[in-house]
Amino acid sequence: MTGTLARSLGILETLAAHPEGLPLAAVADELELPRSACHRLLAELLRCGYVRQVREHGDYALTTKLAALGLTYLGASGIVDIAQPIIDRLAEATGELVRLALVDGDRLTFVAKAQGARFGLRYDPDMGIDVRLSCSAGGHAWLMTLSEERATELVARQGFGERKAYGPKAPTTFKALMQVLEEDRRRGYSLMAEMYAPGMSAMAAPVQRRNEAAIGVITVAGPLVRLTPQRMLDLGDAIQAAAADLALASTSSPLFAPRRR
Repeated sequence: MTGTLARSLGILETLAAHPEGLPLAAVADELELPRSACHRLLAELLRCGYVRQVREHGDYALTTKLAALGLTYLGASGIVDIAQPIIDRLAEATGELVRLALVDGDRLTFVAKAQGARFGLRYDPDMGIDVRLSCSAGGHAWLMTLSEERATELVARQGFGERKAYGPKAPTTFKALMQVLEEDRRRGYSLMAEMYAPGMSAMAAPVQRRNEAAIGVITVAGPLVRLTPQRMLDLGDAIQAAAADLALASTSSPLFAPRRR
């Protein structure tokens, strides 16, 4: 039963990355499953309404049912009512993309956003993805609140990823990462340029109540031509104030319940 569940969840995660749909063979190959077993699982997901076929006997794609479940959960948690006004204010003040990510066990996942850019280049990565801890502002803002041992454990588990998939200044060793995190701790928030993506910069502050583990991070991201290192330093007080506001408001939502380290 456990294997069946894990395989089914693997199919959902694979299809989530391919909204246009994938043929049976591609899904099976991606997950290293026998095609007969993959077909049975897809048929069951189809019956339950989580998967549809793009055309008769054709590619498989997710329906909106899974997304609806997530939206229902976030709506019932009160996160929109609590966090969105704070995120909106910071987006308006910075003129850039502002996002909130929550700590969930060993993962950091984006759950809310506001786009402050009114013109020009807009940086807007997909929501709902797990944050790459080693080279993202959000990841660093969380890691800087942890012990070196715990931060190393989390990054080792996730990995540094393919070098070509991230920016030219992304740390690729634990020594380099720890040096960046030490600078972030002294500053009180993370700051980076061209680590996550070429030509992009970002900053983030942990959402953390006094003497408790961080429950999330708030980030500001945009093109380096606008969001320069000096401008990020100028915005340091604003992002830390937003993080503090989120921490104060967090007691109203079960999603913001304190997490263990």
